[in-house]
Amino acid sequence: MGFVFSKAMNDSLKGQQEFMRLQLERQLLLQNLMRERQTAMQIAWTREFLKYFGTFCGLATVVLTTGAIKRKNPAVLLPILPLSFVFSYHYDMGYGTLLQRIKG
Repeated sequence: MGFVFSKAMNDSLKGQQEFMRLQLERQLLLQNLMRERQTAMQIAWTREFLKYFGTFCGLATVVLTTGAIKRKNPAVLLPILPLSFVFSYHYDMGYGTLLQRIKG
């Protein structure tokens, strides 16, 4: 009688373990899918931001260059440097390999 009981318990335990393994695999697949979607959203946001920030940088460069020429003062061009670094970073994030380098 005890053998039948323990065999049924073992079968039940194996069934539960198989169910838990399948559930864990599905959970991992879902997490990977969510991470990929989040990364895609981040890239899309960066590309959209880059359109507006690129326009701003272009206009700022033209205005600052014009101001530097009119005032004959090259120090007016200094804000272009940090703007170009930010623009380069976002360009690399949206269209370059920044995310692959971060993952690596």
